[in-house]
Amino acid sequence: MSSKNIRHAKGATITDVAKKAGVSIKTVSRVMNKEANVTEATAEKVQSAAKALNYEPNLSARMLAGSKSFSIGLIYENPHEFSYLKRVLDGIFDVCGKQGYSLLLKPCLTPKEGLLDEIQQFIKQTRVDGVILIAPLGDVPELNQYLVEEAIPFAQISPNNDDEHALVAHCDDQLAALNMTEHVIALGHRHIGFIKGHPDHGATDLRYQGYLQALKKHGIKTDEKLVEQGYFDFESGQRAGEKLLKQSPRPTAIIASNDDMAAGANFVARELKLDVPAELSITGFDDTPTAAHLWPPLTTVKQPITSMASSSTERLIAWIRGDAPTKNVESFHCELVIRRSTAKPPE
Repeated sequence: MSSKNIRHAKGATITDVAKKAGVSIKTVSRVMNKEANVTEATAEKVQSAAKALNYEPNLSARMLAGSKSFSIGLIYENPHEFSYLKRVLDGIFDVCGKQGYSLLLKPCLTPKEGLLDEIQQFIKQTRVDGVILIAPLGDVPELNQYLVEEAIPFAQISPNNDDEHALVAHCDDQLAALNMTEHVIALGHRHIGFIKGHPDHGATDLRYQGYLQALKKHGIKTDEKLVEQGYFDFESGQRAGEKLLKQSPRPTAIIASNDDMAAGANFVARELKLDVPAELSITGFDDTPTAAHLWPPLTTVKQPITSMASSSTERLIAWIRGDAPTKNVESFHCELVIRRSTAKPPE
């Protein structure tokens, strides 16, 4: 996707204004959105540069005209786990209802040609005052740059890389995966399989790094044959589970990067008549309803998804209303949920 597509058809970009005014892009964005914590001298410098370059971002023009839409957009990839999206929506709808804002949804597929054009059209047609991006859409550089150049306030939930121009909410996926792996190691397991998540998602590598970190910490040698690629869905968990459990010797525990893939691995274990957890321990991540309803109930990691979405929405609306964010990044704690799918390895 070319960055040329995100420039204005006519006139300058916010980057040009920042360069001419001798300030950061974020400062220009704050001036355009009439945020606090910008000196009068800086604001005048930015406004003079914008006027000289004939720069007027769409959102700023609407704000100056007093025509806010009092709506925000949620831009997301169609999830394999609908329960994840539901928890995000629960958090956003609760805040929007209290603040008098409406929420407009935009599902997308990534990677995809024309993605940026599709999102640009959505924003122009709906005239949303700000947007929330769910991973992996928060990791599309061209999209982030477009939002910055149009001075559109935006929040990211669980991005791979924190964007200094966005409001970010995430959990420490690496620490959570480390804690889960250490739980399995503490039970006595040393031959531990791992199912990675979708390669486009930022959390995937972080969870894998947590697994590797725990192995290294406890002096357990990494074995590439014990690591399989998944895609955060049940079917990829099945495929990975089959490869892992048909090895000799097979792993005594499997750590999956989400609950759906753990359910797929559990299905394979049942087909092979393996007792979970007496012969094989299995863990997941996310604590979806699947985790509690699976048999045996799944040991997993609980993320406060609804709280992350609520906080992101509150901070985004405050930004839209002109309150400069006090901090860009907000971290949330992940909780290890121990259920009956993990036990000591067989003798």
